[in-house]
Amino acid sequence: MNRYERLNALLEILGERGRVEVDEISERLEVSAATIRRDLDHLAEQQLLTRTRGGAVTHAVAYHLPMRYKTVRHAEEKQRIARAAADMVWPGAVVGLNGGTTTTEVARTLVMRSEGDAVITVVTNALNIANELSVRPQVKLVVTGGVARAQSYELMSSLAEKILNELSLDITFLGVDAIDAVAGVSAHHEGEAAINRLLAQRAGKVVVVADSSKIGARAFASICATPEVDVLITDTGAGDDDVKRFRERGVQVVQV
Repeated sequence: MNRYERLNALLEILGERGRVEVDEISERLEVSAATIRRDLDHLAEQQLLTRTRGGAVTHAVAYHLPMRYKTVRHAEEKQRIARAAADMVWPGAVVGLNGGTTTTEVARTLVMRSEGDAVITVVTNALNIANELSVRPQVKLVVTGGVARAQSYELMSSLAEKILNELSLDITFLGVDAIDAVAGVSAHHEGEAAINRLLAQRAGKVVVVADSSKIGARAFASICATPEVDVLITDTGAGDDDVKRFRERGVQVVQV
């Protein structure tokens, strides 16, 4: 179990119980008590929990979120994708994130990997991501505004469009409903697609983060054409023919 997996395991256990003790968790995860103490100290610095004598308790803010560390489909794949995405972000970068379970994992990975005083700027239209990042001292958070869509926690409408049109992003990570080498990137809802399109247009680099179940599929509303995507990060379940077609259209494909 690597450090990222261990931190997520700690948060899962803490979310279930509300409290953890160092000695018990050390035995359960089969690592030293000193390692667990360092992990808890790191998570406390990220304001993901509150340290106590001998352990930790849940953080009042971080553990009342609509999508908090819950089990999702293709969870392991999405965590690997998130780690690969986080590797592309540098201190001081301006990062765009739309809504979705994969981009939520990207946001979590970014803050857990942040060290010291390094600050990144995150621009998002996703309420759940904004809620998680709002208490992170190493993140400058910009929320687009707009009208919330309950099914996805995403803000839409011309209000969000006006704000995004005033911003420049270094890199945007897009979670999508479908991506096809010929048909391009798409979403089920036209309002979400419009905001996602702007997040892509305002970015110097566009990275689609999508597990292999989204590859070769098409959805109702277009976000952007395939050549507008710089990088596709997916899992090893993506077919060789699909990967080849994306690369032929100038997309760098990273499989994890």
